[in-house]
Amino acid sequence: MPTDPTVLTEDQWLPRSRQHRERVQPFVDGFLARRSAGQKHPVEDFLFTYYSQKPGQLLRWHPGAGVVLTGPAAAERAGWKFYRILTPAERAAAGLEADIPAVTVDLPAFAAARGEAVGFTRMLLSRTAARKPTLGCFGMHEWAMAYRSENNGIRHEYLQLRLGVQGTDELVERSRIRCTHFDAFRFYTPEAVPLNELTPTRQNQADLEQPGCLHANMDLYKWAYKLVPLLPSELVMDCFELSWRIREMDMRASPYDLQDWGYAPIPVETPAGRSAYAGAQRDFSEESQQLRARILGLLEPLQEQLCAQFPPAGSSAPARRPTT
Repeated sequence: MPTDPTVLTEDQWLPRSRQHRERVQPFVDGFLARRSAGQKHPVEDFLFTYYSQKPGQLLRWHPGAGVVLTGPAAAERAGWKFYRILTPAERAAAGLEADIPAVTVDLPAFAAARGEAVGFTRMLLSRTAARKPTLGCFGMHEWAMAYRSENNGIRHEYLQLRLGVQGTDELVERSRIRCTHFDAFRFYTPEAVPLNELTPTRQNQADLEQPGCLHANMDLYKWAYKLVPLLPSELVMDCFELSWRIREMDMRASPYDLQDWGYAPIPVETPAGRSAYAGAQRDFSEESQQLRARILGLLEPLQEQLCAQFPPAGSSAPARRPTT
C-alpha cells in the first residue's frame, strides 16, 4: 500500500458508492428487463452481451488502489476479491483506532493473479496512445460482417439491411477496407476476409491498434474493468459511457436499418455521411486518448508494487494479404 494512502470515512465514501449505483442503474435496468422478457436491443444490449462484465459487477463501486475505506460498512469488503484488512502497522500509520474496520485493495494478491494482464494492458494502451489516429474507415467493418449475406446470413437476424443484400454487397466491393482491429476483423464473412488490406491477429494486435478505431476505443471499457479494483469505478464508468455512445454511432453507420428503433442512419455510402462519420470518429479518438492517459497515469505509480513484467511486443510490420 502507498506510504500515504487516502483514508475515507463512511460519510465520505458511502455517498460515492450510492452515486455510482445511481449512475449505472439506468443502463442496467433496461438490459435486465429485456433479458427477462426475451427481447433484444441492437445498441443497448451490446456492452452486456459482448463484454464479460456482468451488470452486478458494474454496479459495485470501488475507490481504486491506495484508498482505505473505514467504518462498519467497509467490513464486508474484507471478503471481497482483491481486498484486505489493514495491518496493525498500517492502522497506526494512518492514525486509525484498532476497533475501526478498515480495508484496502490487496495489491500483492492482484499482482499474483493478474500482474501479467496489467503489464499487457499498460503496453497496449501506451503503444496505441503513441500513434496518430487513422480516420476514414467509414465503418466498413460492420458492412464486411454482412457481405454476401445470402450465403452467410447476418449477425442481427431480427434487423433488415438498409440498402438490401445487393446494395450492401456493392458498397463493400467498391470501398477501401483497411480494418486494424482483430476483434472486428474476426467477424468478417469468409468472402470479405480477403478484401481487408490488413490481416489483424491477436499476435499483431499491439502493432495495429490505433486511437482512431472505434472498436479499440470501445475496448477501453474492457481494459478498465479488467483492472478492477485497481481503478476507481468513476473511471470505469467514463469508459463505459464512451463505449455506449460509440456503439450507437457504429450501428447508425452500419448496414442495418435502425430507424424503427429511433436511430437515424449515418449514410456512409454518401460523401455527406462519410464526412459526418469521420467527424464523430475524430471526436471519439480525442476522448479516448484522454481516458488512456488517465488509466496509464493511475497504473504508473503501481508498477513496482504490482511487479507486472510483460515483454514488449515485437514491432513486426502489419501483415498484408498478397494481391491476386
